[in-house]
Order: sequence, then C-alpha cells, then structure tokens
Amino acid sequence: MDQRMARKLQQVGEAFHIQGPFFSYEEVSQGNVNRTYKANYVRDDGTGMAQIKSYLVQRVNTYAFRNPIQLMDNIDLVTEYIRQKAPEKVSLHYHHTEEGENRKTYLMDEENSFWRICNYVPSVTFDTVDDIHVVRNAGAAFGEFQMLLSDFDASRLFYTIPDFHNTRKRYETLLLDAQADPCGRVAEVKEELDWLISVQEKACQLTDMYNAGQLPLRVTHNDTKINNVLFDEATHEALVVIDLDTVMPGLVGHDFGDAIRFAANFVEEDSTNYDKAGINLNIFWAFAEGFLKYTAKTLTENEIATLGLSCFVLACELATRFLDDYINGDKYFNVKKEKHNLIRTRCQIALAKDMLEKMDAMQAIVNECARKYRE
Repeated sequence: MDQRMARKLQQVGEAFHIQGPFFSYEEVSQGNVNRTYKANYVRDDGTGMAQIKSYLVQRVNTYAFRNPIQLMDNIDLVTEYIRQKAPEKVSLHYHHTEEGENRKTYLMDEENSFWRICNYVPSVTFDTVDDIHVVRNAGAAFGEFQMLLSDFDASRLFYTIPDFHNTRKRYETLLLDAQADPCGRVAEVKEELDWLISVQEKACQLTDMYNAGQLPLRVTHNDTKINNVLFDEATHEALVVIDLDTVMPGLVGHDFGDAIRFAANFVEEDSTNYDKAGINLNIFWAFAEGFLKYTAKTLTENEIATLGLSCFVLACELATRFLDDYINGDKYFNVKKEKHNLIRTRCQIALAKDMLEKMDAMQAIVNECARKYRE
C-alpha cells in the first residue's frame, strides 16, 4: 500500500467527516477518466465488534470535465432527489464537506486536485453481455432512473457538454470540416460522407421535434452503457445506475438510442466486419421491455413513437462524430490502430443501415411493450 496515497485518502476522508479509523485502500479500475479508490474504514457494528465500511473516493479529471463544481451540483441535485423519492432503493449518496449555505460535495485540495466521496455498493458489472436477463435488468435500471426523475425540472441542471446531442450542429460541424479538409482525407471518405448526408433529415428528426416543442426536456444520463449499471452479484438484478458525470438536460431517446446502439449491435463498435454489423432484435426487445416497464406511463406519445427512430439517430450522430474526427486528424477520440475512426464510422453506418431496414419491427416492439405496461 502506497503510504503517501493512504495519507492523502485519509485526509480527504477527514474533510468529508468519514467516521472511524482509516484502514486500507485499493485502486478501482472503474472508467477511463477519473481515478477511483475504494477506501476502507473500521467501524463498531454496535455490539463492540469491528467491521469494515467502504467508500468510493474519486479524484475527478478536471481536464476532461472543465466545470467540475457545476457537474457536482448536477449530481447532488439528482441523487438527493432520488434518495428522497425512493428511500428504500439502493442509491448513490455523495458526502458533503459542509452543510447549510456552505454545502459542498467536493474538496479542492492544496494541489488543486478535485475530490469526491460516495457510498460503496457491493456489486458486479458487465462490459458486454448476451444474457437476456441482464440486458432486461439494465433496461429496467435506466428506465427506473428516468421514471424517478420524470417530474424533476431538467432546466435546473447545468449542460455539462453543450449541444452534446444536437444532431443538426453535429452535421453542420462535419460539413464545415469536410469543406476545409485539413488533413486531405475527404476524398477517401466520400462514400461515407455522401451516405450520412443522404439521411441527414431523418437523423436530425429528434432535434427538430424538440426545437418545435414536440418532445419534452428530460434528465438524461448520456452514457447508457450496460457497464454503468451495478448488478447484484448473486441474482444479477440491477441495483443502481452509476457514472453520473454526464447527467444533464436531454431527450429520453438519447439515452434509449445510445444504449441500444452500444448493446444490441452484433459486433463491437470498432469491428471491421461491417457485413455482420446490425441490430440484434432479441437484445433490443429485452432492453426495451425493461426500460418501458418503468417509463411507459411517464412518456408522451411522441416519445414512445420515436424510440425506434432514436436508435438510428444515435448511430448516425456518432458516425458523424467519428468521421469528423478522422477528417480532422483524430484529435478527439482515442485511436489505437490505423484508420480507427474511419473503421468506427463504417461500423456505425452499417448498423444504421440495418436499423433502417428493421425500423418497423423495432417500433412495433416498443409499441407492444408500452401497451403492456400502460394497461
């Protein structure tokens, strides 16, 4: 155990008024952005016997998250709202250094490191999964998250990433960068660019409907991968949604569509087997059933009617982002092999094409699940 890090974690714990002697810590490989540690404290169990109480301590990457205080304000508002609304549920709780008017969920130390502490939930996670039971429970977890916040005023939240899912602006940026062609790569990607332009109006439909007042603003998670759900180790029932750094106002289709885009593709996001990319309707159905079990009664007719479309929208939107990054010289996404962003683009386009062919089936599944849980 690194004694210097142990002392630092102990100091952070003291600032958050964590009770009991600091005992040990271990680094947790959770996420790729922040540094996460499981800090263990000794507690009296009430009978005079010692027990271990653990917490998750994170040093937030303030290069990736340029407005960490507003980010923590978002998280605090959302997690405390859920805790008050469903006190019996397993939930995240971020500790405070001070209460009252000086209430803070973060610590900025003398080295300008930004720290936070939340409760530790014993659990298991899945990076990829074909188990229908787990997929359905993941859908239920994100659906319950939406349901619990369905009456929360999303306008109270700070936009962690402005225009994150503004598909119109994503397309505008792509077209401007393609015209500039800073790295001389546009001729190579003409086929991909032409196809994305050919479906631009359909891909921008959610953004246009929101701007026309036809879709409501919701609290959205914006990173709805299955590995952001904690599951019970024995039963694989979903416990709680985690990684709330991108929680902000958005559309319900953003969360649903991105979850499907990631989980229900037959191949990995950067697979070169483009002919095998496509939407697995069994995975789609399982996630949709779990999601709509909790949300069917809270969503508007327009929201339900566009959930199938949302999957196509998110695949196209991400394709524009991958392609734009390739045109600009791979500056945003981490690339691990030659033409990585172009490979990702082609895989997302192949997925989107398959979604177009299966759109009626996808929406029929959504409609059936919504009907079932609205009765």
